[in-house]
Amino acid sequence: MSRCSMSAPRTTTSYAILGLLSVRRWTTYELAKQVQRSLNWFWPRAERKLYDEPKRLVADGLATATREHTGQRPRTVYGITEAGRAELRRWLGEPPAPRSTEFEGMVKVFFADAGTLDQLRATLGEIERDAVERLERLASMAAGDPGEFRHRLHLSAIGLRLQAEQEMAVLRWARWAQGQVSEWVGSDDPGTWDASAALEELVSRVGSETGAVRT
Repeated sequence: MSRCSMSAPRTTTSYAILGLLSVRRWTTYELAKQVQRSLNWFWPRAERKLYDEPKRLVADGLATATREHTGQRPRTVYGITEAGRAELRRWLGEPPAPRSTEFEGMVKVFFADAGTLDQLRATLGEIERDAVERLERLASMAAGDPGEFRHRLHLSAIGLRLQAEQEMAVLRWARWAQGQVSEWVGSDDPGTWDASAALEELVSRVGSETGAVRT
């Protein structure tokens, strides 16, 4: 029985690191920088496992660890094995798990009636500013020189498009929400603002986008 078959079930983070190793060899520091630049947009959990996961992949026979020196400074460079490429290819053929999102600002919006209207407005304003900042970063990435990753430009293009669309949706929503909240009396009292009309409009828009017909 191989080491791979005896190992514990691997997580999406395991395969995310394998995916990076399939692109090129990295030190842990370089992996951290690349995760911050790319994976953190849609899989931030990878950063938490950066120091443990490569070692685990090596133990499973899916990656290699080579000691090198930069001047007098030692470093460990991780690469992928043929078994690692085969395991990554197998995983890519599996259906992806349902999408999930972590968004603390929305948790605060959801429970805003326990606080003040000013707190809700501040939260919405911060969500707007964050979306603008993230869009600027995405635009900078899209306009930058892909360098050694030029051969992966087609994947970057479709991936960046999704991230930008999501951030633009958040930005539009934050600005819309601030406009709606401006009519409220308090975070627990929307005054004459018509929540039912807003929900009916939402249902209509969803139906228009998906082709769903209400019965």
